[in-house]
Amino acid sequence: MSEPVTTDAAPRSRRWLVMLPLALFLALAGLFLAGLHGGDPSRIPSALIGRPAPQTTLPALAGLTRDGTQVPGLDPAPFKGKVSLVNVWASWCVPCHDEAPLLVQLANDTRLQIVGINYKDAADNARRFLGRYGNPFSIVGVDGNGRAAIEWGIYGVPETFVVGRDGSIVYKLVGPVTPENIDSVLKVEIEKSIKAGG
Repeated sequence: MSEPVTTDAAPRSRRWLVMLPLALFLALAGLFLAGLHGGDPSRIPSALIGRPAPQTTLPALAGLTRDGTQVPGLDPAPFKGKVSLVNVWASWCVPCHDEAPLLVQLANDTRLQIVGINYKDAADNARRFLGRYGNPFSIVGVDGNGRAAIEWGIYGVPETFVVGRDGSIVYKLVGPVTPENIDSVLKVEIEKSIKAGG
């Protein structure tokens, strides 16, 4: 009696079937990342573009003064009629230290109001941070629990928004303002918003 001939073709095909879901998952993940503009999170579009800025009210950063008066907290009303740059920052955020001098530079443009949302920070540290670099903000709201960041769709600090005169978000920059993007991207979006409002 002869023994049955065995081949390893059956185990190989089973291994391929086991690997097929993993291969499909990896292919889909690659397509997803390619769809996110090469995986660059700064280029992820915001669902808030073209929509009114969130109606977020935040308390002022206690003890922060400008020209002898307390810098006000965040109120949605000042967005109407002005082009605003809204920057979400914290003293513990390393890239925020790098972008701070660039925001101070932008504050010299009187056609623009710069609004800060101080994210999950200690008040003393936030004031020291602004004392070190200068305060570019005419308004600073304190987001102590992170709720405002959720309303604004923040991925992480720093993030910066351009809000048009009608109070709608026209642009979102994920990540820090840098020497590379301040002129080529951010100032271009600010100018578009200024011109669009007359």
